Amino acid sequence: MTSHNGDAAQRPRMVDVSEVNLENLDLTNYDFMQQQDDNDLISNLNDDVVKEALNMGMDLRKYAKQVKGDLLHVENSSIKDYLKESGNIAQLHSQITSCNQILEKMEGMLYGFQHDLSSISAEIQCLQEHSVTMNQKLRNRQEIKSELSQLVDEMVVPETMIVNILETPVTERAFLEQLHELNHKINFIKQHSYHETAACRDVEDIVEKLKFKAIAKIREYLIQKIYSFRKPMSNYHLSQDAMLKSRFFYEFLLSTERRVAKEIRDEYMETVCKVYFSYFKTYKSRLSRLQIDNCAGKDDLMAVEDTVRRGGFFSSSKPSFRNRSSVFTLDKRDQVINEGLEDAIIVPHAAQKSETKYPLEVVFRSENFSLMDACCREFHFLNDFFLTSPSTASDFFNYIFSKTLSYYLRETESWSLECYDALGIFICIHLVKKFRKLMEERKVNSLSQYWKAMEGILWPRFEHIVYLHVKSIIDCNIHNLSSIDNRPHYITRRYAEFSSAIARINDIDPEPRIERCLAQLQTEVQNFILKLAGNFVDRKDQLAFLINNYDMLLSVVMDRTGTECNESESESFQQQLNKRTLEYVEEVLSPHFGGIITFVRDCERVIESPGSSERLKRYEQKVTPLVQGFAAGWRSSVDLISREVTTSFPNFKVGSAVVQTAFTQLIQYYHRFQKLFTQPPFKLMTSAKSQLVNMHLIMIEMKKYKPNF
Repeated sequence: MTSHNGDAAQRPRMVDVSEVNLENLDLTNYDFMQQQDDNDLISNLNDDVVKEALNMGMDLRKYAKQVKGDLLHVENSSIKDYLKESGNIAQLHSQITSCNQILEKMEGMLYGFQHDLSSISAEIQCLQEHSVTMNQKLRNRQEIKSELSQLVDEMVVPETMIVNILETPVTERAFLEQLHELNHKINFIKQHSYHETAACRDVEDIVEKLKFKAIAKIREYLIQKIYSFRKPMSNYHLSQDAMLKSRFFYEFLLSTERRVAKEIRDEYMETVCKVYFSYFKTYKSRLSRLQIDNCAGKDDLMAVEDTVRRGGFFSSSKPSFRNRSSVFTLDKRDQVINEGLEDAIIVPHAAQKSETKYPLEVVFRSENFSLMDACCREFHFLNDFFLTSPSTASDFFNYIFSKTLSYYLRETESWSLECYDALGIFICIHLVKKFRKLMEERKVNSLSQYWKAMEGILWPRFEHIVYLHVKSIIDCNIHNLSSIDNRPHYITRRYAEFSSAIARINDIDPEPRIERCLAQLQTEVQNFILKLAGNFVDRKDQLAFLINNYDMLLSVVMDRTGTECNESESESFQQQLNKRTLEYVEEVLSPHFGGIITFVRDCERVIESPGSSERLKRYEQKVTPLVQGFAAGWRSSVDLISREVTTSFPNFKVGSAVVQTAFTQLIQYYHRFQKLFTQPPFKLMTSAKSQLVNMHLIMIEMKKYKPNF
């Protein structure tokens, strides 16, 4: 039924021509109608049912009638179905009406609920606003409470504070803690006193009384600590440490009563100024008794002989012999600049008990190291305890130590005028440089002027002593000296030791000023060596003396300082040594091989000039005697040369070196002599050439005299 009705509904309705109403037909718009009919026709032809009918070849009018009949049948069937279900439809209508009534009631209830919700929302908003207002009031009250409670806590003076300030000793921790609280309350009241609050007026009197009581107790305690410095044999470092532990006492005085703070500071500065001056004056005087008595004097100059007659002409006393080698030898004295720089200072009573004596530089180091250590400690104490700036601390420091430093400088100038120990003073100069660097490392520059003044005292004295050595060499009368032989002279030895000592000290911390200071001394020593050599009649003895002295100078300088130290001085002496050695070799070879040497030199000069072949013929007759003479006596001559050289030089190493230089020079001369036989005049002298000694044989013979070391 349903399918049938559906098919019928899909079929096109057959229109009866008789039923068509043509009264409303508008023929004025024919084109439009024509176009609309065409569109309807196209859409009908595209209908599936029409397409199916056309495909089956059916007549559309018959098909339309058939469809109409089917529709009427379906309509009648539908009416019957509606009539059959009329009871159910009536029941459905009543149910729908009942549902509508229920929905109307629900709608009314929802409208009422919506109205109630709107009123509740307004109440919630009102409560929210009330809650915000209450929160703001609570916050304001809490802030006021915190401010008021803090104000009350800051204002109120507890009984514990009163008891501790009045009765507790200042050395106990409870007093210090309550003093911090009291200082805080004083500052707080001072801050709020401008508002003229009643609370400030209530507690101000009590706080003031506590402040004055605390000031009195602190003043008494600090004055006692300062006065304890004045006690003999007291360790003021312990008192300073105790004051540093309670440094807040001075800070409290500085913030509450500057007059008392100034009184404490002035009393401290006056006291320690006297204490330091007394201590260092006593310490320096006691150390001066520990200095070595046998130190350099005005007679301990470089050109003064070791033997000096102390008595007069008619004196029965024997001559006093003094060994001055220690005056110019460094030994281990430079240790005080290196590993011994920061050693413990000398304890006078312990040194006196053990009868220990110290050289100049050790005493100087102990004096100034103790002074430097005390100055550094005091400078840091002034900064920490008195809360000063660096410039103010320097002013306080200068006030405290000015008297002590002036005393040290006066004493240094006094003993330096009587000191002739150049090495000791030069070590002291380097100690000053070391102390200055130590103070820079400790970040204390308060002694800069002192070190500068100390150098201003020591440098001129050192230069003056060097000048005295130079003057002693210039004024030395070589004819008044004791017997002179070709061995190294003791003045040369002294200069070598002195120069190497200065170079080794200066190598620790180079000082360019020293080179200018020693340049004249070096020149005068070289001139003095030449004057001494002039005492010898024989030229070989003169040269041997010069070689021995130059070699000794070089060996001492190299052994004491190394090859890199004092390089210019070593180079100068090395050049002189090489020059004099070659000259000595010529003098030694000349008696034995002078003929060959002169012949080689003359022929070589002729060969260098034009027309040498003709001029060489004049020397042709000398060749054969020279060859025969050399072949006959060269071995004995070599042995004599070796003996003579060895005898002239007490240093076996130097003698062996000179012997080898002489043999080397002889081989070169003989090689040059053999080379002359290649020249035209001497080529034809076959008999002379056959008598020449083999060079290899000569070298083998000379190796016998070469030392094994």
